[in-house]
Amino acid sequence: MAMDAKEIELRGKAIGKAVSEGEPSASILKLLNDLKTGVHATEDILRSTRIGVTINRLRTHKDPAIQRLATELVAKWRDEVKKKQPAKKDGPAKAAANGGATSSPAPPPSGTASPAPSQAKKKHDVAADKRNYKTDKVKYQVTGSEARDNCVRLMYDGLAFMSEAMPDEILGIAKQVEAAAYTNAGSVNEAYKTKMRSLFQNLKNKSNPQLRKRVLTGQVSPKQFVVMTHDDMKSDARRAEDKKLEQENMKEAMVAAVEKAISKEFQCGKCKQKMVSYSQAQTRSADEPMTTFCECMNCGNRWKFS
Repeated sequence: MAMDAKEIELRGKAIGKAVSEGEPSASILKLLNDLKTGVHATEDILRSTRIGVTINRLRTHKDPAIQRLATELVAKWRDEVKKKQPAKKDGPAKAAANGGATSSPAPPPSGTASPAPSQAKKKHDVAADKRNYKTDKVKYQVTGSEARDNCVRLMYDGLAFMSEAMPDEILGIAKQVEAAAYTNAGSVNEAYKTKMRSLFQNLKNKSNPQLRKRVLTGQVSPKQFVVMTHDDMKSDARRAEDKKLEQENMKEAMVAAVEKAISKEFQCGKCKQKMVSYSQAQTRSADEPMTTFCECMNCGNRWKFS
């Protein structure tokens, strides 16, 4: 039985969700097979539902079976549209099946000068480092709550920064991230607001572009993203730098002759006396607290804490 536009859109959203949340390939293949039997392709259907955009992305999926079926679907829909437009060239049919991208124009008649090779058509005409909800003309008011809508906007700005993805794709992920954060917090409370600010700051971090890509491509699902700690979001390069700094500082702290102060504020856990000498050193990254090294002047017990 043929699906209507509404059913096709729902299947497309289900596929996008399955990919972003890392569901088993079998779930995605089932949805694709539903589309294979249920979609009677026309140019209008493909353009209005944008199902071609969704399926075209799956041609680079990590699962070869999904790649093959997605490629087969795009070719099938292109052929169906082409058969219904016998007077037209292949361009419109191919464009509709692939999600709307038009083919290059026909070469000029012989005897006329050939135009310079055209540049590949960009997905948008805004510089990647300038993108935000305003430049992309995005309608982010989708939750019915002003506070939550503002957080959807915040997520959009963070994900769009330095991205080449289409606005509707970015907005879809932004909505999922906000919804996951809201579900975890239970309401628009301080924990929710703090989490959204933290996610935005990490997405906009110029030294960690991989985080944005991982979230946009579904390597990190929205549900995973909203529970990640600051350390989880760090790039591999930043982790390596922090580890190196910690090792260097620890080495310096161990070998350097440090002037120690004696305090009665600290109590030895071994002899319970309050005659403790201590020194402090920055053994981790600069944004972490200093490590305090203690030595009991009574029994010689040593310990450290941050």
